[in-house]
Amino acid sequence: MNDFNLLIIKWYRQNKRNLPWRLTKNPYMIWLSEIILQQTKVDQGLNYYLKFRTNYPTIDDLAKADEQKVLSDWQGLGYYSRARNLHTTAKTIIDTYQGIFPNTYENILKLKGIGTYTAAAISSFAFDLPHAVVDGNVYRVLSRIFNIDTPIDSTEGVKEFNFLANELLNKKHPAEHNQAIMEFGAIQCTPSNPNCTDCIFNQTCLARINGTIQQLPVKKTKTKIRNRYLHFLHIEIDNQIIITQRTKKDIWQNMYQFPLIEKIKVEELPIIKQEIENTYNIKITNITTNIKHILSHQNLYTTFWKTDAIPEIIRKNKEYLLIEKSKLNEYPIPRVIDRYLEAN
Repeated sequence: MNDFNLLIIKWYRQNKRNLPWRLTKNPYMIWLSEIILQQTKVDQGLNYYLKFRTNYPTIDDLAKADEQKVLSDWQGLGYYSRARNLHTTAKTIIDTYQGIFPNTYENILKLKGIGTYTAAAISSFAFDLPHAVVDGNVYRVLSRIFNIDTPIDSTEGVKEFNFLANELLNKKHPAEHNQAIMEFGAIQCTPSNPNCTDCIFNQTCLARINGTIQQLPVKKTKTKIRNRYLHFLHIEIDNQIIITQRTKKDIWQNMYQFPLIEKIKVEELPIIKQEIENTYNIKITNITTNIKHILSHQNLYTTFWKTDAIPEIIRKNKEYLLIEKSKLNEYPIPRVIDRYLEAN
C-alpha cells in the first residue's frame, strides 16, 4: 500500500489527542510516559505522568528518590515492577551515562525494563531514529488492513509484523508515523466496534473486504488465569494499625500489607473465621468479603477480617509494624487494600 504512511499521518494530524508527552523531545519524559502507559489506559496514566513529572522533574531526581516513595507515587497503577525498573534504570543512567539518556536504539534497549517496543518508541519520538513501533495497537491495525492471520505471539508473527511495520515506516518522519499508527489503533481501529464506516482504509482494508475484522489479530495461546484467595487480618486499635512488608518475589514486592493468610481454594467463611480466631487467639469483629481484584494473569479474591486485638504472635514478630493509621499513606500499599480502607 504505497500511500499508507501519507494517509495515516494525514489522519493523525486531524484526529490526534492533545497529550503532554507528545509536546516534548525530552527522552526522560518520553521514557516515563511509555513505562506508565504499559498495561495502562491513557486516561488513567495521564495523572500519574503529571505527578511523576512534578515530583521527579529530572533523571537525577528520580535516581535519588527513595524506592518506597516511588512505589507510593505509583500506587494504583499496578504492575509495580515497572516502578522498580524505572527507579533502577534512572540510577543506571546516572552511573553509566553520566545522567544523559542514551541516544541510540541499541543502548536504550540495554536499559532494564525496556524492550524492543519501548526502545523503538523512545528512539523515534526523542531522537527521530527510523525504528518502527509494534505494540498491540499496531498489531491490530496491520493484521486487519493486510488480513494477516499469523499469530502475533509466535516467533514467525513477531518477525512478520516487525518487518511489515518497518517497511511501511516513513523514514523521514518516524516519530509522527509511529504516533499516528498507534493513535489510529487506539481510537479508530479499536479491538471491538472499530469505526470502519469512517475509516480512511475502508476501501482497501483486506479484513473488511474478507469479513475477518473480529477474528484479527490472532493469538495462538490464551493466558492461563490463576485464582488466589487472600485473607487479610485488619488489626486496628486506638487509631493504630498493623502492617508488614512483602519481600518475596511476587505481586506487590516491597510494598506493605496487612498480615495475610492465603488459601489455594475457596473455603467457607465460618471455617476460616474459626481458624483465624484459634490461630491468633483473637475475636473477629467485622468481615468484608467478595472484593475481587483482577491482574493480568491472576484473579485475587480478598477478604478482610477486622479485630481490635494484637495477637501475641504478631506483637513479638519484628516483621510486623504498629503504626499510626494517619501515617499509612507514607507506606506503599496495594490498591486492593487502599480500596478497602476507602470504603471502611
